[in-house]
Amino acid sequence: MLGGAAVAWPLAARAQQTAMPVIGLLSSRSPGEATASVAALRAGLAKGGYVEGQNVAIEYRWAEGHYDRLPALAVELTRRQVAVIVAMGGEPSALAAKAATKSIPIVFNSGGDPVEAGLVASLNRPGGNATGVSMLFVELGPKQLDILNELIPKLAVIAVLVNPTFASAEKEAKDALGAGRALGKEVHIVTASSEGEIGTAFGDLVKHRAGALMVAPDPFLFDRREHLVALAARHAIPAMYFAREFSEAGGLMSYGTSVAEVYQQVGAYAGRILKGENPADLPVVQPTKFELVINMKTARALGLTVPNTLLVAADEVIE
Repeated sequence: MLGGAAVAWPLAARAQQTAMPVIGLLSSRSPGEATASVAALRAGLAKGGYVEGQNVAIEYRWAEGHYDRLPALAVELTRRQVAVIVAMGGEPSALAAKAATKSIPIVFNSGGDPVEAGLVASLNRPGGNATGVSMLFVELGPKQLDILNELIPKLAVIAVLVNPTFASAEKEAKDALGAGRALGKEVHIVTASSEGEIGTAFGDLVKHRAGALMVAPDPFLFDRREHLVALAARHAIPAMYFAREFSEAGGLMSYGTSVAEVYQQVGAYAGRILKGENPADLPVVQPTKFELVINMKTARALGLTVPNTLLVAADEVIE
């Protein structure tokens, strides 16, 4: 059976290429805010010689932060008999795609550990029909708190914003509480899984006199980065985020994997599978570089002096 599976994907890919192959893009995010990520995905496809509209088509399905919509959207793509499913926006999309098909190849991006999430058997030999990129966002929480503490060492209470409907929410909260204890800080978990709850969460952190905020990785929160940055500015709360896009939107600091590089790799893997490679043989890619971005305009607005140690360590300082 394994031997048969090993040759099935190349044959299927060649069959699809008699016509224009179709990639199914399943995303937990929203089309408007994901423009840059889709552009990066297309750039990765282009490296393999695939250009949307010329020799490959893409069917888009967007859950817009409503994770409960993903299973039905994944089934739609399987019925469309796409050649590859690109599961974009972390574990919710990847798990929905995995549940919908055991035969169509899947390329995902994962915020945490894809083995622990049940997406692959191992990083080096994924097995099954899925592979992709692990962004290690979830594992970076303690480091983000450490950087926040270095910026404001007198902090007593740090709020951590988590989306409770996200697959890794429990681990994010547990890691943040443990990292806070190690720093001798009180960590207060606030939650939001809807627009209205975001405002409530900020009211909660103000009530608990949090001196700073860390936003935990989550596609829903990433979609609403401009709203989060605006609320942090309104409440004069120094905040640490998990992706540079927050800092570019006016957020104080971010530390994490390059989202653009991740989606380029996802696109490159999708292209390789269209050419006949087996996802079971493509190792899950893990990032080796993490970006620290500091927005000095925001720091000055908050009356903060950024230590030279952080300025030297920063990959980019936005003036």
